Amino acid sequence: MKSIASVFVPVLLAASIALPGAALAEAAWHEGQMVYGANGQRIAPIYRVTADGSVQVILDGKLTTIPAAILSVANGKVVSSKNKADLGR
Repeated sequence: MKSIASVFVPVLLAASIALPGAALAEAAWHEGQMVYGANGQRIAPIYRVTADGSVQVILDGKLTTIPAAILSVANGKVVSSKNKADLGR
């Protein structure tokens, strides 16, 4: 008979591998935090963080989604790999 640990450990490992991006993104940025562009320019404060870790900001009166894949944290700041002009297009 298999032990409980031999059954549940692989399941727990698979779950921790499947969701690291969203879990880390939610912990890394939150509503109200300023997003900065690659050039250091302020883009906008985070309006909402989506389930996949992407953030939504309001640019020129429009709700704009910035994918989590192009966001990072540098020196405690949320930084996009794109500039404000590139995101507004």
